[in-house]
Amino acid sequence: MSKNEEISSYTTGNIDDSEWDANVFGSGPGGKSQVAFTIMKLLVAIFIFLVSLKLMSAGLSLLGGQIAENLLSITTFPFISLFIGILATAMIQSSSTITTIIVALVASGEISLANAIPMIMGANIGTAVTSTIVSLGHIGNRDEFEGAVSGASVHDFFNILIVLILLPLELFTGFLEKSALLFASWFEINTGNGFKNTLSIFTSTSDWILSLFNNNPYVGLFGGVLLLFASLRLLTYILKNLLVGVREQNMNKYVFGRPFRSLLMGFLTTAAIQSSSVTSSLMVPLVATRKVSLDRAFNFLMGANIGTTTTVIFAAIFLGLEGGASALACAFVHLLFNLFGVFLLFPFEQFRAVPVNLAKGLGKYARKSRFYGIAYVISVFFIIPFILIAITTDFL
Repeated sequence: MSKNEEISSYTTGNIDDSEWDANVFGSGPGGKSQVAFTIMKLLVAIFIFLVSLKLMSAGLSLLGGQIAENLLSITTFPFISLFIGILATAMIQSSSTITTIIVALVASGEISLANAIPMIMGANIGTAVTSTIVSLGHIGNRDEFEGAVSGASVHDFFNILIVLILLPLELFTGFLEKSALLFASWFEINTGNGFKNTLSIFTSTSDWILSLFNNNPYVGLFGGVLLLFASLRLLTYILKNLLVGVREQNMNKYVFGRPFRSLLMGFLTTAAIQSSSVTSSLMVPLVATRKVSLDRAFNFLMGANIGTTTTVIFAAIFLGLEGGASALACAFVHLLFNLFGVFLLFPFEQFRAVPVNLAKGLGKYARKSRFYGIAYVISVFFIIPFILIAITTDFL
């Protein structure tokens, strides 16, 4: 089954209520063992996630100056960092993975918080590539393709507009960095050593794994990245099966009734599933088939932007308590960036209309010619970032 077909099956409600309840909540035969197995899988996924963070951090520390000089020379220039964030996230299709790696780099001291901020902004733009690719699944029907492209690209336009507003402000004032450091310092002061002691088991596990390979830094770095990617995929899969099912057929009634409710549900759903790619992709078939209007879907997507920061905050708390306030501040930058973006647009209907109208315009072009929809995905997420990185690097 393709990714688009899988998402469409959830949104159309092709799952029996009693079967879904029995499997998820344990009301059927063997239900208790099913619940216990699900909880065990969640704990294993979280354990792998935390161990992967320590492996990455340890690997980066062991590499030391071998990688720091190259990273610093690249990330010193904010626009290169921005484009790297877009391209890397588009290739992996997970902003949580990329942003968590950025937190690990900051925690290990390989890059500064200031240099990491544009990369985080780029990751926010790149995360929308999954839903945009999903929209191509409706290419056979002109009417649906118009709605699908609009439903996917509205998330892109929102993030692009926020970056255009906040990146210049950050470069001139440093308000995100300063605010994030204040929050991180407060958090660090108000968390006791007990939490650090609880997390020591993950440090011991990562140290043991590295010792098996003679403390090879590349084993720590690349092994950590692979385990991070695997653990996030596993968490997303488990939580998606728990939270996304037959109930989706009532989304328009219970989720999209009012703007604030839609915003809140977007936040809660994404925080629970830990993947804005999944929740934004779910909007594509709903908008494509006219079950949800683009305006209502956009409110949900703004909430999803905030919800996606929970994974990174969790990672930063773990790394930050070991490595200082910078890692925590990196996660708070991610949170504040998305919060400011929502606060800038959500309260004002005329401002919310800007990305919506841009998305509708692109949808109309895609209806006239499928080429526009395909060219948009390839150019915005891959060709333009790659060219701009190459040109800027050569120029510098």
